[in-house]
Amino acid sequence: MTEPTTLTHTPSATQNPGLAVLRPLLAAAALGLVVLYGVAFAESPLAHNAAHDVRHVTVKPCH
Repeated sequence: MTEPTTLTHTPSATQNPGLAVLRPLLAAAALGLVVLYGVAFAESPLAHNAAHDVRHVTVKPCH
């Protein structure tokens, strides 16, 4: 008879629910920052003014 072998494995996102939630949140935050700064510094006046108006509507300082 052979002895049963034990399998070793490394933890993955499926075994760690916190990591499974954290990765999409970080990806969404990174994408949001890219979009925010990309539009804020855009050469197109339409895109820049739209972002600027949103800041005023949400009562955030911009000047």
